[in-house]
Amino acid sequence: MGPKAMERITMDLADLHPLEQTALKQLAQSVSKVFVTGAGGFLGFAICQRLLAAGIEVVGFARGHYPKLIKLGVDMRQGDISDFANVKQAMQGCDLVFHVASKAGVWGSKQSYFSPNVDGAANIINACKAVNIHRLIYTSTPSVTFAGVDENGINESAPYASEYLNYYGESKAIAEAMVLKANHPMLKTTALRPHLIWGPNDPHLVPRVIERAKAGRLKLVGHQDKLVDTIYVDNAAYAHILAAVDLVGAANSAGKAYFLSNDQPITMAAMLNQILACVDLPPVTKRVPASVAYAAGVLLETFYGLLNKQQEPIMTRFVARQLSTSHYFDISAAKQDLGYQPLVSIEQGMQKLKLSLSH
Repeated sequence: MGPKAMERITMDLADLHPLEQTALKQLAQSVSKVFVTGAGGFLGFAICQRLLAAGIEVVGFARGHYPKLIKLGVDMRQGDISDFANVKQAMQGCDLVFHVASKAGVWGSKQSYFSPNVDGAANIINACKAVNIHRLIYTSTPSVTFAGVDENGINESAPYASEYLNYYGESKAIAEAMVLKANHPMLKTTALRPHLIWGPNDPHLVPRVIERAKAGRLKLVGHQDKLVDTIYVDNAAYAHILAAVDLVGAANSAGKAYFLSNDQPITMAAMLNQILACVDLPPVTKRVPASVAYAAGVLLETFYGLLNKQQEPIMTRFVARQLSTSHYFDISAAKQDLGYQPLVSIEQGMQKLKLSLSH
């Protein structure tokens, strides 16, 4: 890691948008110590940076060892979220919890998702009660409503999916429902559903797109370009701060879930091409019919399942459906209850991404 990467780790309040500064100052008046699960992850790290910039102490919880977080000033606790005693011990003395950690992905056994995502959420809820923490913000996902069909501007009245194409969506839906059901005057809870988080240092979407494009394996699925919502990482972190401010104040969001996005639906092709342009790669033009992608997903899932393969197939039923359907959301509720608005547009985010990829 070069000096450029290191110096960007700490964040000054003055570096942030005035609206974000205001929200953080408000939060700092009510809380002094915050617990963040998944602190080592992409979104968790961005939340930690902001809390510390506001002078709020952060206790981070993660499975791995993260020297970068220790350097940032996070009090890191290493442990497994499916171990209740471990979680409870680490949460002692905190005022509020951001439960960001989850196992994401499209492949793996039911147990590998349900243990961290469902049991983990239950442990967080029970530990909050045990150590008298009264506010919990849960990072959910729009996958909880996704049943393989177009989602055109849906809002939170959309039900959970009647069936799921993978264990990730199913485990997150069970956990989200559990967190919201736990909402009580003594434990106020809310759930946030950011869609496709991206930005500098993104370990998932951006490197995968670039790697596949370089290998000539990046293809668009379906003949029709569908609209998708994405969210720039800073906007997702800001929404989490706003949810915390709300829970310690008016608590309009208590017991509710919220879709979050950049509020700029864009075709998947346009999104991918903007990412590719950041590293001067040509736009993606190859297409595969949705039915072919789905059939390949069925075939590969069966094959990988029979061989008990651990690594993820290049195509699954979920990915085929995900890439050939629209996913954009009406975020009016987040605007109204949380005062959320995207502070960084896709265009501005792409400039920041390009800068980070050129280092």
